[in-house]
Amino acid sequence: MARAKVSVVIPTLNSCEELAACLGSLGEGLSAGLIREVIVTDGGSEDGTLSLAEEAGAVVVSGDKSRGGQLRRGCALAEGDWVLVLHADTQLSSGWPDAVIDHIGGAPKGAGYFRLSFRAKGLAPRIVAGWANLRSRLFGLPYGDQGLLVSAADYAVA
Repeated sequence: MARAKVSVVIPTLNSCEELAACLGSLGEGLSAGLIREVIVTDGGSEDGTLSLAEEAGAVVVSGDKSRGGQLRRGCALAEGDWVLVLHADTQLSSGWPDAVIDHIGGAPKGAGYFRLSFRAKGLAPRIVAGWANLRSRLFGLPYGDQGLLVSAADYAVA
């Protein structure tokens, strides 16, 4: 039986309110057998972030708050062939595992990422999301808010 290919790494800092929805959106990937583990890499939360992550079955690692340091700690523990980095306030849309499977199976030459949208309504969120999505398509420069899917081998080289 093949092992799941994707390790999900989520950096957190006092993210309890957002983390529950983020973890909930991973359910489809778990059902599809895509997620090997979820790693929450915390920068010193003082709310219920760590308890929530542990209750959800995530591997939890803690250390200094620094996005780069948190990513290094989390990715160092990742055992999957691919690492999906998500912000704690990110909720993946329905059907996301299909996009990940397509990317992984398509001999990719770079990171995968998702289309950005916001729950907030109005002109400003639409402009920000539109710019981010255009920037990603034209220049291959996604924002961390879009979720980043990187092969573990490429991450190790970077």
